[in-house]
Amino acid sequence: MAGSSRTPIPVVRDGTPQDTVGGLAPARVAEPSSTEELSRTLTEAAGEGRAVTLRGGGTAQDWGPPPRSLDLLVDTSRLSWIDHDPGDLVVEVGAGTPVADLYAHLAKEGQRLSYDPVRAGGTVGGAVATGASGPRRLLHGALRDLVIGMTVVRPDGVVARSGGRVVKNVAGYDLAKLHTGGHGTLGAVASVAFRLQPEPAALRLVEAEFEDRAGAERALAQVRESPVVPSAVELSAAPGTPFSLKAVLEGTPDGLRPRADRAVQAMGQHAQVHEGLPSGWGLRPTSGPLAWLSVPPAESVEAAALLGRRVGVEGCAPRGALHLSWPEGTPPAEVASVLEEARARPEWAATLVRADPGTDEAVDRWGEVPGLALMRAVKDSFDPDHRFAPGRGPGGT
Repeated sequence: MAGSSRTPIPVVRDGTPQDTVGGLAPARVAEPSSTEELSRTLTEAAGEGRAVTLRGGGTAQDWGPPPRSLDLLVDTSRLSWIDHDPGDLVVEVGAGTPVADLYAHLAKEGQRLSYDPVRAGGTVGGAVATGASGPRRLLHGALRDLVIGMTVVRPDGVVARSGGRVVKNVAGYDLAKLHTGGHGTLGAVASVAFRLQPEPAALRLVEAEFEDRAGAERALAQVRESPVVPSAVELSAAPGTPFSLKAVLEGTPDGLRPRADRAVQAMGQHAQVHEGLPSGWGLRPTSGPLAWLSVPPAESVEAAALLGRRVGVEGCAPRGALHLSWPEGTPPAEVASVLEEARARPEWAATLVRADPGTDEAVDRWGEVPGLALMRAVKDSFDPDHRFAPGRGPGGT
């Protein structure tokens, strides 16, 4: 990719087997180290009509359908920087910054981004692109709610900014909301600004198991009605195992004692109180089919009871935001059957996020997609040639 000496020139190399996405190997891989280099990369790709897919840490590269075509892979790992303003509880971060590095930096200042990652080793841009949020979304909101600004580069190479430290949005769209969970189908996230919170002085995890649905529903209802104000209430169920509820409480040591006691009263005398979170907290399985399940919050335990006899179910019960996980190698027909059972219920929606090879031919990943026509119109507006991650968006957009 040649150009004038006044314009930053990104690193570009030949693709390798390690750069394969969904069975497709890119001819070239670009590694921009600034927004300007990212803009140049995408401007030239647009001029050459290249199909583009983005990669951050690569930990969610198998989420979503494989792209229909791939000429250029844009690796954002060089877009790694942190601009932290502790006094305003705001941080702006390059898209390629590892989430773990951001958390370590904030912890030194006694602050945090109140978001539980759902996979280890990811980047900030990857977290935003997938939009998946862990257990503490209950109190602090999903990741999209923590974003106050974003800089993106459109498929045509034009830089657009919204929210945060800038004056106005672009073309009437809320760019942060569109790109959070957009799986890189509308453009490339260059940087993100987040609102932060002070790190709580203490944390308690209250955990209980229940042999039947009625006990779990009763405990969940009592937690909701109590004044304990949990940051998370994680529900889990799996074939042959009891229901489990895990409530996270945050605050001061003195303030947590009565709240933990009330949580134990709500969840039953056999509930246990632990300091700190268990290893792997919030992380979703890294292999095997994985699906997101959305149900009315009041039906979370019902969903766990119905589907948990066939598949692992876990997630934020008071939000009805659950996930389904199957062992690697599960027959596609079984995956399809569980999804169909879920989608048959009114107001339940299930999306297959990750599939084993060969599953796409046998499984409907999306089911009915509300607002699909609008999503296609947005895709046409941002990426009229459908060159960006073609086929990876909802309904194959």
